[in-house]
Amino acid sequence: MKLSEFDYILPKELIAQTPITPRDSSRLLVLDKATWEIEDKNFFDILDYLWENDVLVLNKTKVLKARLKWEIIVPCHPELVSEWQLIPCEIFLHKQITDNTWDCLVYPWKKLKVWTKVYFDNLEWTIKEISENWRIVEFNKWWSEFFEIIENIWETPIPPYIKEKLEDASRYQTVFSEEIWSVAAPTAGLHFTPELLQELEKKWVKIEYVILHIGLGTFKSIDTENILDYNIHSEYISLDKETSNRLNIYKKSWKNIVSVGTTSTRTLESFATKTWELTYWEKETTLYIYPWYKWLFVDILITNFHLPKSSLLVLVSSLAWQENVKNAYRHAVDNKYRFFSFWDAMFIK
Repeated sequence: MKLSEFDYILPKELIAQTPITPRDSSRLLVLDKATWEIEDKNFFDILDYLWENDVLVLNKTKVLKARLKWEIIVPCHPELVSEWQLIPCEIFLHKQITDNTWDCLVYPWKKLKVWTKVYFDNLEWTIKEISENWRIVEFNKWWSEFFEIIENIWETPIPPYIKEKLEDASRYQTVFSEEIWSVAAPTAGLHFTPELLQELEKKWVKIEYVILHIGLGTFKSIDTENILDYNIHSEYISLDKETSNRLNIYKKSWKNIVSVGTTSTRTLESFATKTWELTYWEKETTLYIYPWYKWLFVDILITNFHLPKSSLLVLVSSLAWQENVKNAYRHAVDNKYRFFSFWDAMFIK
């Protein structure tokens, strides 16, 4: 299956740069995966599509303040130490290895070599080694003290295609976020407000929560011509026993499992067995969902408009059929929907 089949042309002006207010006033493209029928709605209209027979599953991960920018003074030339220049630097936490050691992106990597020490406020770190794409960085603070420091000083990362400064960092968090560890938000959940969730509960819609901590791999494009040859990124997922039991009861009762976002979807399908039941625990998942995948647990998907040639677009094409999704994306472009992280949404039923 060729990667070019999951490409599309997107005008730059449709890449949303700022969040919409209120959250649930974003647009909603409703797609019937059986009839291919498309409806143009607003996200708050989701109340017309969810009822007491539906179970909404949300990812409660929270975005870590993972980015720090600073400047260092270096000679303009090794032989001209009388002339100096400021060099912008950046460190980006990606994945924790031990209590005080992280896999990080650093910039500029040529200046920040192995055993380089960096001091910033009362935080110190040392670049211990170089992996294939990252730097292994050891910090001088542990756990609560470390997270307290970065919460006060560091920045919430936003995707690279958003060029405008985010004035309110809370807009890149869901209103139900709890477990801090992601470097990107589960953006399908950004559309929900506390009031909308309350209205859904009044309609007896069941609401459950899972965890998938999102890594930078979520922004990576598939880099193989045949999508089946692609090695997808791994991500940490967690599902507790009580939630798993309730979801299994709902499924056996023929309720619709409505997954909010590709992250919740990947979590549910990773824990699902061939007998359409969920197990539980915590683990790293490398589940890759592409067309002809046999779906085990998810029935309905609330998602957003994804990057061309991405594994997330491939996942959506698996649930709603490739040509169906292509048609929906053409409709979205023609009708000027907002794309990517502060985007509009799709309801695939």
